[in-house]
Amino acid sequence: MDHLLYIAMSGAKENMHSVALRANNLANANTTGFRADLEQARAMQAFGEGLPSRVFAMTERPGQNFAAGPIQTTGRELDVAVAGDGWLAVEAADGSEAYTRFGNLQVSVEGLLQTSTGLNVLDDGGNPIVVPLPLEKLEINKDGTLFARLEGEAPNGGAELQRIKTVLPQYDAIEKGADGLFRRKDGEAEPASAQVQLIAGALEGSNVNPIAEMTHLIDLQRRFETQLKMMSHAEENDKAHAQLLRIG
Repeated sequence: MDHLLYIAMSGAKENMHSVALRANNLANANTTGFRADLEQARAMQAFGEGLPSRVFAMTERPGQNFAAGPIQTTGRELDVAVAGDGWLAVEAADGSEAYTRFGNLQVSVEGLLQTSTGLNVLDDGGNPIVVPLPLEKLEINKDGTLFARLEGEAPNGGAELQRIKTVLPQYDAIEKGADGLFRRKDGEAEPASAQVQLIAGALEGSNVNPIAEMTHLIDLQRRFETQLKMMSHAEENDKAHAQLLRIG
């Protein structure tokens, strides 16, 4: 009897994990540069005393949907979207180098170029980008090079600064962390790539499809209800079995 109960229980647990993941995707349908997560689980043989007759569902590290999101024109000079494949390099809260498609940038009071969430943007050397202050104009070229003009300078003045580090890693070489940023699986820094092109004055939207996520949630809810019914049937069968033993 435990065969049925164990299979139903492990299946219901994985359905709950999937519901949480899909709900998180849906909550980030409007998050700039968000990459939708994909749930993964597989059948795993349970080993122990006795015959290997039990199989349960085991969670695997989820993958991501790397399809590009829609490009939304904003006209803001410090908004930047990645055209096609590629990532912007930033300094994560733990000090490590990480990669994002979140291109809503700003300049801090210290002159650091940051994302609107406060992460420092890195240059080709892997160092935080510092721009001179006070600024009158800051432009981002399509290759990531910054052009700045200070207050009081002539309209034809200004100078080029550092280049934003852009990278082009293989999808299977990076993984998503709990902070939503991507990093190389081996912990190394990805080399800068000149192949990545940027679009100034635009942001990339989330690649989450809200309708598809809602459909998945409905399907997962029905699966969960089926697993609960299986557990209920297992309980009823167990009670019937116990009753037969008492009669005997």
